[in-house]
Amino acid sequence: MFTKVLIANRGEIACRVIKTCRRLGIRTVAVYSEADAGARHVRLADEAYCVGPAASRDSYLRADRIVVAALHSGAQAVHPGYGFLSENEGFAKACAEAGIVFIGPPVEAIRAMGSKSAAKTLMQAARVPLVPGYHGDEQNPEFLQQQADGMAYPVLIKASAGGGGKGMRIVESSADFPAALASCQREAAASFNDERVLIEKYLVRPRHIEIQVFGDTQGNIVSLFERDCSAQRRHQKVVEEAPAPGIDAARRAEMGRAACDAARAVGYVGAGTVEFIADQGGSFYFMEMNTRLQVEHPVTEMITGLDLVEWQLRIASGEALPLTQQQIPLRGHAIEVRLYAEEPAKGFLPSIGRLAHFRKPAESANIRVDTGVDEGDSVSPHYDPMLAKLIVWDETRERATDRMLTALADFEIAGVGNNIAFLSRLIDHAEFREGRVDTGLIERERAVLIPAPASAPAEALAAASLWTLQSEARAIRITTAASADPHSPWGEVDGWRINGSQTRRLEYREGETRRSVEVRYERSGVQLNGSAAAVSGSGDGQQQYTVGTQRLSASIVRLGEQLHVFSGGLHHVLQPFDPLAHAAGDQEAHGGLSAPMPGKIVDLPAAVGAEVDKGAALVVMEAMKMEHTLVAPAKGRVIAYLCSVGEQVKDGAELVEFEAAE
Repeated sequence: MFTKVLIANRGEIACRVIKTCRRLGIRTVAVYSEADAGARHVRLADEAYCVGPAASRDSYLRADRIVVAALHSGAQAVHPGYGFLSENEGFAKACAEAGIVFIGPPVEAIRAMGSKSAAKTLMQAARVPLVPGYHGDEQNPEFLQQQADGMAYPVLIKASAGGGGKGMRIVESSADFPAALASCQREAAASFNDERVLIEKYLVRPRHIEIQVFGDTQGNIVSLFERDCSAQRRHQKVVEEAPAPGIDAARRAEMGRAACDAARAVGYVGAGTVEFIADQGGSFYFMEMNTRLQVEHPVTEMITGLDLVEWQLRIASGEALPLTQQQIPLRGHAIEVRLYAEEPAKGFLPSIGRLAHFRKPAESANIRVDTGVDEGDSVSPHYDPMLAKLIVWDETRERATDRMLTALADFEIAGVGNNIAFLSRLIDHAEFREGRVDTGLIERERAVLIPAPASAPAEALAAASLWTLQSEARAIRITTAASADPHSPWGEVDGWRINGSQTRRLEYREGETRRSVEVRYERSGVQLNGSAAAVSGSGDGQQQYTVGTQRLSASIVRLGEQLHVFSGGLHHVLQPFDPLAHAAGDQEAHGGLSAPMPGKIVDLPAAVGAEVDKGAALVVMEAMKMEHTLVAPAKGRVIAYLCSVGEQVKDGAELVEFEAAE
């Protein structure tokens, strides 16, 4: 076994590998960019080396610098995690030439599976079922369109060297093909430095089911069962579970054998994932093989009780597989969700900023949180905005679903936008609960999963008011205690009046709505809107609030001028409102579009002077390796573009001058 391992990655996977290495007594070496100097994985590792500026192409994708760091640190092996250089044959080869063990498959296996087109040729020879499509090397746009037109729409364009949903589009008609192809090629080139694509027939309501495989240097290959990753948006996985609902033992064994045949065809060693797409009739087809550990590997660990990173380390050091196929257990059900810093209501645009509040549910044998951030860390525009993976396990799928909803309700994030409420609605959706999940579920149920923002209920408003009163009392007590007369009656905040009770009004702004609560101080205590109210707790974490006969638990966090109220799995933002301070009113915003994040302008699809409808594409920008389309906020006219194709723009930069129609 190794004594020192370098992790050539960042975020939660780097932290995950460090945790296993620490348990095994292996020292760890982290690499980091200048933007990640204070990152969690750097803080956890035994030593760390800076490998370049913030941009991943200048740091985490610099194989030469990472190899130098490994040699300088004395690391015997490199764990690539996932993403970045994890499936880069040049990096694996450079490690081998430097005498460093690459914790992954042989270079030949990475090369064989690195091209989706070449991989499908190999799989056809190994008699692994394939989706009909074009997987060749000819990349002329007219030729590719002819291939697509011959399949009948819809078709799927996929980056040949890609993964993670990047460089992938569903095309519904021949007229839409040229623009979709150009977008896929740009995204593929930016993410993988390879713009080649393949075309496949798109299956209606398909399921995405993948098999975890492991191979050792002695030629043994095993399957660790399947994962269902069908809940996706823009071809990126959102929820994963194991085992897949509705898969019986016979189909599980059949898919496992096909996955092992695929791995055996390329002499596979280490952890890998064979991904299949399945139709509603149960037939399945090979999509690709990921020659690395997957983001969703924890659900496999939860149902088998195994540490897959430990398996990787042992196999890379020359050991045989720890278990045979018959010895691998399968117990219960596990579900994983990916928590992102993003704004679901704004097309899932990434949210950048400081994690001012980051409270995780308590971990146990049934609940696990894998994260690469801590409270106070910042979400950078340079990398994927995933904050954490929340994984739960229970004896049955129904109980695991309920446990996931409870754990999501206990997760509190403030400072950046997040998808917790979206995930809760998805997990609680009838089709998910019944196990009827396909890759189009999220888009099909978008209106249900991303409803218009709901107002804070009266109970949450009351909790915020009690918290406000408690905070005022605490501040006055501190001031009075430090004064010349700490026992002065002016330091009391019980609202006492000689001839009656005091009444005041607390006001809050929620979005564009103003909410108010009447506070009356009686001898018996405080009343809110005519009901007796009380609070118990220290003000840190969950507190118990009572209003009339209603009781609720809430956690309230103040960030700047805002109160973030977490209660019952919901998150509401209230801003204490002072009518005098806002007497001047709000100015109407100037018409136009501004950049929601730093990024690069890749296309300006509308002409200056053009009359466009609401929702028409005006700007396409690339940020965090994905393309995002900014659309017209209303029917109107494009007055001017304030940016140009290829320009790198800052967050908030004005991009379009737009005039709404009257």
